[in-house]
Amino acid sequence: MGYARASTVRQSLQTQLDSLEAAGVTRVFSEKISTRATRRPELERVVTLAREMRASGVAVTLVVHEHKRLGRGLALAELAKQLRACDVGLEFLTGELQGSHDPSGVVFTVLAALPGMEREYIRDRTLEGHESARKNGKAIGGATVTDEAMLSMALHLRDQDLSLREIASRLVITQGAKRGRHPSPATVMRMLRDHNTSITELGAGADDAKQRP
Repeated sequence: MGYARASTVRQSLQTQLDSLEAAGVTRVFSEKISTRATRRPELERVVTLAREMRASGVAVTLVVHEHKRLGRGLALAELAKQLRACDVGLEFLTGELQGSHDPSGVVFTVLAALPGMEREYIRDRTLEGHESARKNGKAIGGATVTDEAMLSMALHLRDQDLSLREIASRLVITQGAKRGRHPSPATVMRMLRDHNTSITELGAGADDAKQRP
């Protein structure tokens, strides 16, 4: 079975549909919806049907033009986890992950590890940024509102293309007088801006060190 997705109604699905047809896929589920949407009905339909068919003993492979059509980061990892649980294969017709992938294969293993890898990467970059900020006498966010856990989550949500207002609504203050409340979008913007500044300064410092004789 095949799945095709475009992010907006103005984008055409024809290239993906032609690619799937050329690959011999006769049943295609398609939709025009952003990866930021909390639900993708047609993707849910194809996964459900694939699960039911596999349970009846039929070998099933979900065929997609490119892995980005399924999602990015944690969203793609979660979908791969669902498919692996019901023994459904994946095939990407183009892109970095082009090819057929068995649920027990390396691609599924890597995708399943993505959440932990992403959290570890964010944590390392956050600690580096904070260390740079401390050396330069700067603080990250408000002392009684933001913390490293909040920053890590905010960075992850930003990578999912959420707005500042959406990010703020998903964060919770864990300390101080405002404990239990959501930070304001302005606080989130300041926290991310300070983090970006710290990362930039860290990179500049590394470049300077490389240039020294």
